[in-house]
Amino acid sequence: MRLAGPMRAVAVLLLLGLTWVLASSILGGDSSSLVKHFFSGTNEEPTAGMWQETKPRRYKCGLSAPCPQKHLAFRLVSGAANVIGPKICLEDKILVSSVKNNVGRGLNIALVNGVSGELLDTKSFDMWAGDVTDLLKYLRPLHEGTLVFVASFDDPATKLNDEARRLFEELGSTVVKDLTFRDSWVFVGAKGIENKSPFEQRMKNSKSSNKYEGWPESLEMDGCIPLRAPLEN
Repeated sequence: MRLAGPMRAVAVLLLLGLTWVLASSILGGDSSSLVKHFFSGTNEEPTAGMWQETKPRRYKCGLSAPCPQKHLAFRLVSGAANVIGPKICLEDKILVSSVKNNVGRGLNIALVNGVSGELLDTKSFDMWAGDVTDLLKYLRPLHEGTLVFVASFDDPATKLNDEARRLFEELGSTVVKDLTFRDSWVFVGAKGIENKSPFEQRMKNSKSSNKYEGWPESLEMDGCIPLRAPLEN
């Protein structure tokens, strides 16, 4: 009988504690953090981290880190088989995608001013049933410093001739000479580039390794491209 008083006190304290936790949960608080704070015996107020979930920071075009100043953030995604179109993102702006309804079978190209980062033009060239002459007319007159973004869709190579391959090599490509039927290809080059471009990937069409029936897997590439200094007159 002597224990009845202390037992009632413990029961009351437990009931109050459970009521507090329940109320905190209903009101959106972090009950586990509050309980720890309550039983720790400290006088510190709960920090903001107890109330908010941290989210990973997102950078332009989904990059994992920001680009340095005077650099352009980009992401290229080649098409998946002949079903999902390619995508070209620059400085968090989608230049080419199925949603924008400006993709086509073959080579999807975006031209960008290498000094200002301004979009100049986008166009697709059918390398299966199209005329390579259209591609040649597009690439021949490019101005010095023009950035060229390329993402393949379905077949990028059947209609490529020696001149077309040479023009891409002059833009910095090292794999275009070996590009074949239904290969996946993403590439960033520039008119007047002195060295080979570091921004290029190719996935060969191979029956033994293709992810899709008749097509290799889609390629995804991102990075930061330095802007060029204005050309002196």
